[in-house]
Amino acid sequence: MNDSKGFLNYRTLAWQSWEWMPLLSANALGWLIESALSTQSLLLGRAVHAHIIRTIKSPFPPFLSNHLINLYSKLDSPNSAQLLLSLTPPRFRSVVTWTALIAGSVQNGHFTSALLHFSDMRRQSVQPNDFTFPCLFKASAFLHYPLMGQQLHALALKGSFINDVFVGCSAFDMYCKTGLRKYAQKMFDEMPHRNIATWNACISNSVLDGRPYYAFLKFVELLKLGEEPPNSITFCVFLNACSDGLYLKLGQQLHGYVIRLGFGSDVSVLNGMVDFYGKCHQVKYSELVFNEINVRNDVSWCTMLAVYEQNDIWDNAFMLFLKARKEGIKPTEFMLSSVLSACAGMAVLELGRSIHGLAVKACIEHNVFVGSALVDMYGKCGSIENCESAFYEMPERNLITWNAVMGGYAHQGCADMVLSLFEEMTSESHNVVPSYVTFVCVLTACSRAGAVKIGMDIFESMRKKYGIEPGPEHYACVVDILGRAGLVERAYDFIKKMHVPPTVSVWGALLGACRVHGKPELGKVAADNLFRLDPLDSGNHVILSNMFAAAGRWDEANLVRKEMKDVGITKGAGVSWITAKNSIHIFQAKDTTHKRYPEIQAMLAKLRRDMKAEGYIADTNSALYDLEEEEKESEVWHHSEKIALAFGLIAIPPGVPIRITKNLRVCVDCHSAIKFISGITGREIVVRDNNRFHSFKDYQCSCRDYW
Repeated sequence: MNDSKGFLNYRTLAWQSWEWMPLLSANALGWLIESALSTQSLLLGRAVHAHIIRTIKSPFPPFLSNHLINLYSKLDSPNSAQLLLSLTPPRFRSVVTWTALIAGSVQNGHFTSALLHFSDMRRQSVQPNDFTFPCLFKASAFLHYPLMGQQLHALALKGSFINDVFVGCSAFDMYCKTGLRKYAQKMFDEMPHRNIATWNACISNSVLDGRPYYAFLKFVELLKLGEEPPNSITFCVFLNACSDGLYLKLGQQLHGYVIRLGFGSDVSVLNGMVDFYGKCHQVKYSELVFNEINVRNDVSWCTMLAVYEQNDIWDNAFMLFLKARKEGIKPTEFMLSSVLSACAGMAVLELGRSIHGLAVKACIEHNVFVGSALVDMYGKCGSIENCESAFYEMPERNLITWNAVMGGYAHQGCADMVLSLFEEMTSESHNVVPSYVTFVCVLTACSRAGAVKIGMDIFESMRKKYGIEPGPEHYACVVDILGRAGLVERAYDFIKKMHVPPTVSVWGALLGACRVHGKPELGKVAADNLFRLDPLDSGNHVILSNMFAAAGRWDEANLVRKEMKDVGITKGAGVSWITAKNSIHIFQAKDTTHKRYPEIQAMLAKLRRDMKAEGYIADTNSALYDLEEEEKESEVWHHSEKIALAFGLIAIPPGVPIRITKNLRVCVDCHSAIKFISGITGREIVVRDNNRFHSFKDYQCSCRDYW
């Protein structure tokens, strides 16, 4: 119902209310209005209002007007509330009237309107009270108006309201949220009495401000002073501090303290425990706490889902989601966002589409969190068309949405699209300020496309134009940009001039460039630094060994392998998976366990014959040992991605793209072979490895043979 139209249609409502609402006293009508508010029934409230119009002469008694303004304001009918205020004579408008209007505006997120109402209130010489100030401080905090907050503080001080515990607490919270840390500290120290809400605000704002250790100190101070006993909110915000600081021991101590104080069955505290253990990567403890919750709410399910998703245990996330659905839990925006992130992690496009359908059915697909997760999921599954559609269908986009779509294009190597979106995002029409992650996406796109000059210009603009200090990921992108362009020595010089110590990602980018461009000596320098920083990572040893093998330096290649064996480093098994007919099929190199193994072998043999007829020659540099040429060909022919592709050609009908995901980087021979296979079979093949997407079609790959 239109707000103003509904207000003017009370005559009809009055006639409808005649049969069930006899003549009532003003007090009874006030009670009915309160009932309408407590049950969130705007229809009942309008019916009572209609009855008042019919039975009571205007102007209404002031307390009835206040009740009605409070009802409309808190049930988010601001036009009706404003109209009723205008019909109330100025002499009847008290601080209660204005506070009801201001409180309702703040409650429904109309913060600017709340401050405008306060300005009108002051013009009519109505003085605020201890209920008005907390609402105004909250509005100032959300609008990030520190100057307005300071003026309100002065007014509260002048009216002797600042020593009220609720007014003081809201003023303190405002200073915290507007970044005036010194004023907040002074406010906190000067408060004559601090209730538990004040302590909770202090601890939670310290966490939000990125100071988890300070939050811990304040929690300890609260316990030592003994002014107020902690409540469930205190425990939840302190658990947030332990999560952010990864204070596992402190959180475990709190767990015991919570049980001792009798909060061991409080669902909000237990939800916080699940989240805390998950962020500290103690998933088993999260599961134990989750299983102890007798009556789980939506937050419980969403939190456990997020734990699995954040720890990359995607199978468990899917199973938990199915269990929640079987128990009748309705999908929420946070639940679907977590499941979509799990779909993105596993690159299971069909399952992601099913979740998309569920979001549409629940009418939450346009929620900014769900929409951003959809954009991210389609981008990470390689379906850039659906990624783009989901992005442009969103009525509201935030920075995460823009980063997700740029990340999707970046992984596809579409630098032009990423740069175009970056310009659109930062233009006056959108005016979205780029973040640390935004520049990682843009620089990644530049490295994929070989755009050296543009990439270097954007890197320079980070600090000069946007005030963002480059981090390890940005430096790694620049090394990758230079390395892909063959400027390996320049990339090494860039590393030596870095303002921060080079990380694993930086040296890894240089090692990858040395591998591609055949620079084993410089590659050895990069590898030595990687061994120093991350001695147990098998991938770096394997790349160095393969680099020596490709150069025919088998003694050095075998020496690297021997060192791996001596130290106890084992190479992670290459695994590829593919979705067909709602099932995920997983393959390893030389896999013979699949039930359709004979058909797979027959398809591999046919492909090998057809490819040789087309002139394909295997790149045996990827072979791990110094074998005979024929043995090398057999070795590289049975890699997991080739087996997965053979199965895809059998199981997935023509015209449907074959999508394969691999946990390691695709080897040189598999890359060349899949290019040939895409041309021979006329199929579109999308492979996502641990580095990027490869879209194969008609003997070509989107990566332009550099990956």
